[in-house]
Amino acid sequence: MAFHDIRFPASLSLGSVGGPERRTDIVTLANGFEERNTPWAHARRRYDAGMGLRSLDDIETLIAFFEARQGQLIGFRWKDWSDFKSCTPSADTDAEDQLIGIGDEVTDVFQITKTYRSGDTTYLRPIAKPVPGSVRVAIGGVLQLEGADYAIDHDTGVLTFTHPPDIGADVTAGYEFDVPVRFDTDAIKTSVSHFQAGEIPNVPVVEVRV
Repeated sequence: MAFHDIRFPASLSLGSVGGPERRTDIVTLANGFEERNTPWAHARRRYDAGMGLRSLDDIETLIAFFEARQGQLIGFRWKDWSDFKSCTPSADTDAEDQLIGIGDEVTDVFQITKTYRSGDTTYLRPIAKPVPGSVRVAIGGVLQLEGADYAIDHDTGVLTFTHPPDIGADVTAGYEFDVPVRFDTDAIKTSVSHFQAGEIPNVPVVEVRV
């Protein structure tokens, strides 16, 4: 799948509208009870990039980015301003933000993940597009040095340690991340007169699996 490792202009995504989408299949039985199922293990996020446009210069920037991605053909990075850190948006990231694994002296490869909690329920989201330069990693609370102690693949979110972490040691990480997306349309329709009158073009963007 074609993917450009470039982020959609953050100044435009700042005003966008969107978030996670789930797919649930619901069957209502003859007795009125329901059976609910889902074929998706993970949510798929959708956004409207048009909501972040504030000027004609923004429209020109959007069209240039759209043309470079050839519409729906090529994926790219997207900053979701409501959810882009291993911690809360108002806090600073820390190497112990997220538990991503437990050492066993054998495993040296770990996927960066983010855990969402509500009551006793947790959801583990794989993070495939960490922001370069933002990742901090610790083993048992001890900060690790990138390049010496571990390497990170920013295209997949996979950490590879030089030596497997000790048995029982918490492997944790803090980071910022992007969402891999593509445009969900092959046409952008704009009108200068309509835009100046307050009418905003619809520019749908959808998450892709990588």
